[in-house]
Amino acid sequence: MESVRRWWQDLSGLILPAECGGCGTARTVLCHRCRAALHGTVPRRVRPDPEPPGLPAVHAAARYADEVRAVLLAHKERGALALTRPLGTALAGAVRAGLGEAGEGEGAPPPSRAVLLVPVPSARRATRSRGHDPARRIALAAAAELRATGLPVRVAAVLRQRRVVADQTGLNSRQRSDNLRGALAVAAGGARLLCDADAVVLVDDLVTTGASLAEAARAVRAALETHRAAEAAGPAAVDTHRAGPVGRAAGEEGVAAVYDSAAREGSGVRPSEAREGGTDPAPVPVRTPGAARSADLLRAAVVAAPPDAFEMNRN
Repeated sequence: MESVRRWWQDLSGLILPAECGGCGTARTVLCHRCRAALHGTVPRRVRPDPEPPGLPAVHAAARYADEVRAVLLAHKERGALALTRPLGTALAGAVRAGLGEAGEGEGAPPPSRAVLLVPVPSARRATRSRGHDPARRIALAAAAELRATGLPVRVAAVLRQRRVVADQTGLNSRQRSDNLRGALAVAAGGARLLCDADAVVLVDDLVTTGASLAEAARAVRAALETHRAAEAAGPAAVDTHRAGPVGRAAGEEGVAAVYDSAAREGSGVRPSEAREGGTDPAPVPVRTPGAARSADLLRAAVVAAPPDAFEMNRN
């Protein structure tokens, strides 16, 4: 039944756009005014106040207000999947801004290895209720747009929920941080993929308090540190670490999911050595052991952030 629902959402959202997702104008996915609100500003660095510890540099494409808020809610809560592509375009701009600030965007040599977009996962109950994972869908669309400009971008869905968390609605920034602390982990084998990237960009549709991105960053940094320690201890330790369980039985999720097609959301873990040319995801290039970089390769990008998060960066 759930698969039928997702299929119908995909079909109706793609070929039967009844109204603009932002303002309700008939017979258009996104009208000119709402598209301008989503795409018409230069993506910039944003900072929640208070800023949670461990939050990487975050860039956002648009202010979370009015039309942009309506578009995000239509995509996330009402399954308006035709909005995935324009939202992905906005997210791609925020990713470019973050890479450019780090010297890896426009005007800099292209990365020699993959840039990995790591979506912050929705709670399983939310994904079941909505019939899709909004952040992953938008990440796939953004990756496709970035690859079209020559960047070797892939989506690596390596983060997993370790435990059930409370609904964040109504919680303040401190309560959200407490609620999410320790809630995420990197799937077995995921740290190796992260270490092999030139840059890792945590992505989500929205940042408010920054608690979700900070927890995702903590989980990624912890996995990288564990992987580096295992590499230093020798091949046997690395093999043991790769086979270790994260949230399921050992070996059930041996390698993290990597996607390079905006047409497939995917939900299971796919082997990174899957063949090219078919429907399976393309492999991520692998570096020699011991070449892992420090956690400064980590940053974040979102479609939207509250207006006051931008106002803090006027100067």
